[in-house]
Amino acid sequence: MKPQVQPAHYFENAYDSKERFISYWHQINEITNCNPHSVLEVGIGNGLTSYYLKQRGINSTTLDVDRRLHPDISGSVLDLPFRDKSFELVACFEVLEHIPYEELPQALNELRRVSQRHVIISLPDCNRVYSLYFQIPMLGTLKRLVSLPRLRPPQHKFDGEHYWEIGKAGYPTQKILQDVKNAGFDIIKTYRVFEVPYHHFIVLNKRGASVRG
Repeated sequence: MKPQVQPAHYFENAYDSKERFISYWHQINEITNCNPHSVLEVGIGNGLTSYYLKQRGINSTTLDVDRRLHPDISGSVLDLPFRDKSFELVACFEVLEHIPYEELPQALNELRRVSQRHVIISLPDCNRVYSLYFQIPMLGTLKRLVSLPRLRPPQHKFDGEHYWEIGKAGYPTQKILQDVKNAGFDIIKTYRVFEVPYHHFIVLNKRGASVRG
């Protein structure tokens, strides 16, 4: 597994948009909600999430296939260089689409293997949605994403980075979620970020492990 983008990509103004910072908030929020003592982040990106976790006093280790991003450990999600149950929580945000789909089960098995309890992932989701936002007196704010099905899902060709995305032809949402379950996980929750629905979060519990939030 080789790096697909240059390190500078993660520090460009176009990359770190307002919407992406909202996605960072969801990454951090989902991790801290699980109250883990140790975290492995697979795919360091620009390092913002791991930096914040460390400032919160959470024992956080980063892994990336690209040494130039200066992760704590260099390695592949397909062969994590850690013992079984090394971390209480494993996070993998916007990474799995960078490997061929036929390798997804192996990657999920590795994430499960090194986790004691929780795994949190996010994936690109190109399914169409309408964003509805209402401010209702006395009731507050109502935000909803309403699905807009396609008769013909778009085809996906490897673009140098993504091998597949949720919602592309052959990769419907239910197939992805079922394949995740088949890897030995129970889905705690799954959702798309309102401000950036392209980011689809899936919070998982390792089947057989107790749930502690």
